[in-house]
Parts: sequence; C-alpha cells; structure tokens
Amino acid sequence: MPKRFGEERAGFGLVSIVFLLLFAINTAAQPADSLPTKRLHLLEPADSLHKGRFWTCAAGGAAIYGAAAVGLYQAWYKDYELIGFHTFNDWAEWKDMDKMGHFITTYTECRLVYNGARWTGMRRRPALWTGVAVGAFLQATVEVMDGFSAKWGFSWADMGFNTAGLGLFAAQELAWQEQRIMAKISYTRPNYPNEFAYTLGGPPPMTVAQRARELYGVSFAESFLKDYNALSIWASVNLHAFVSPRRPDTRLPKWLNIAVGYGAENLYGGFKNEWTDEAGNLNFLPEDKYPRYRQFFISPDIDFTRIPTRSRVLKTVFSALNFIKIPAPALEINTRGKVKGYWFYW
Repeated sequence: MPKRFGEERAGFGLVSIVFLLLFAINTAAQPADSLPTKRLHLLEPADSLHKGRFWTCAAGGAAIYGAAAVGLYQAWYKDYELIGFHTFNDWAEWKDMDKMGHFITTYTECRLVYNGARWTGMRRRPALWTGVAVGAFLQATVEVMDGFSAKWGFSWADMGFNTAGLGLFAAQELAWQEQRIMAKISYTRPNYPNEFAYTLGGPPPMTVAQRARELYGVSFAESFLKDYNALSIWASVNLHAFVSPRRPDTRLPKWLNIAVGYGAENLYGGFKNEWTDEAGNLNFLPEDKYPRYRQFFISPDIDFTRIPTRSRVLKTVFSALNFIKIPAPALEINTRGKVKGYWFYW
C-alpha cells in the first residue's frame, strides 16, 4: 500500500487548537472598541476579530478533527502492527510522488487555515502564523503516527517536504502579502492494461489493472487521493504579479499563470514494480515493458482568485478551486529522454 496523499488531510480540524493558542495574543493586540458591530454577510471577512466566528471555527475544527482522527486510525492503522517509535528512509520511494503529496497538502492546509483565520477577523500576521502552525502540526502528527507503525515509520524526507510546503506559503505572505506561486494538482487516471504480471510460483498472477485497483482503489475519490500514476503536482506562477511592478502598462491578464509540473509513470510498487501476494508469492513487472520514469511539464494555467468579480459567492468558489490545475495544452519532458506534446492535459 502506498504512502498516502489522503492521510495528510485528515486533521484539518486541528485549526481549533492553534486558534486557541493564538487567541489571547490576537485579542491583546486588538483594541476593545474595534470588535465588529455591523451585521456581516456570511462570506464577508470581518475587519476585526469576530468572537462568534472564532469560536465557531474552533468548535467545528475540534469536531472535525475528532471524527477524522478516528477515521484515520480505522482506515490506515487498525489492521497493522504497532511497534516502538522508529524512522524509515523512504527517499525516492514512489519516484517521490508521495513527497510531492506532502508538499501540496501542507501548502494547501496553510492557505485554507490562513483564509479561515482572516475570515474571523484575525490580523494578517497572526493569521499567517496560525496557518503555518496548523500545517506543521497536522503533518507532524501524521508522521508520529507513522513512526509507531511497523509497516511505515517516521520519515525525515516527508518532514522536509512538509517544511517546503509551509515555507512556500509563509515566504510569499511575508514578502508580497499574496500568493504569486500556487501549489496545484491535476489528475488523469491511466487505462491500466489487463496484461498479467509475472509470478514466481503459486496461483495465476493478478493483472496490471488488478494491481492498480489494489494499490490505488476503484472510486474516483480514492484514486484522486492515492493514484501516483494519475496525479501531477504543479507550481503555478502568476505572470502579471511579477511583471506589473516593472511594467505597469502590461496587457497581461491578471489571472494568467504559467505552471511547471511533476509526475511519474508505471508505479506499481514503492521502489520496484514487484510485490508479494497473500500467498507469499513474488509478483513483478518487467522493466522493459513497464519502465518507471519521472515527468516534467509546462502548461498555461489560471489563478481563479484574480478573476474580477464582485460576487462573494464566486470569490469563495474560486478560492476553494484554486488548488486545481486547469486542463490545458502541455509539454512533457521525461527521464526516458522523450518529449511529448498534449493538446489537452489534466
């Protein structure tokens, strides 16, 4: 079973814990007469700390975290042996696609928590450190849980990519007070063949398609979280934000981005395309037919948050969708030395 994209998202509700830690700091810096008095639209950010929103977020976060923690244990750890805390060197496993999952997950956690904190009226700097603290705490929590699992272990490589994700978010907020480089994701599941794998003894081997279903699930939701062959991770750069300070008259659309992506193909095992079935027999796929390789992409993209609109509903929807790389033409260069063009890649 691969290390997970989905597991890192299980603890979004921990926002409540760090909100509580920063609540006293933020209210101490907030003048008593600055608390909002007007009636706010649900989607309108408060211009000063709104206690009702704050405590709603804290209570909701605690409830979500409790449910997510139980669900995570039931789904990932219950059926596996627990041992003493230990580390695990998983560098280059899954061609580092799991590491990219840690990167985008931590970045997204920081961004969403920051936006939520700003919605409550929290000031920019405390909201920034709230997002960073929550993102770091969530990922560290999952790594510690992995550290007690015999099947996995605490990974310093994972922690490094967690740090890179929160660092990308924090550095941009500190430098520009905006996100000019967005971490995004795209998904196209391959048509897995029904060709049989090779096996050393035992019953007939499973097909490639069966192996993919065993690893990555069947449903769209499960596959979207776990299928390393289907996912690409992108750094989407807003062109206008970098050009306009030097050329205020630029005609570049404010929403136009250029995205650089990373993916991998033919991943049916962590380090090699081989696995042991329930009967203890070794199954494998030949390297000449299923070579494992890395992919690098470049493609146009859109920053939804920079599309002009006065609608609060659309602004909220655009912000929520901004972790998705739009389908668009793309150019691929891979480690097999090949260059491919796509009219439509997602």
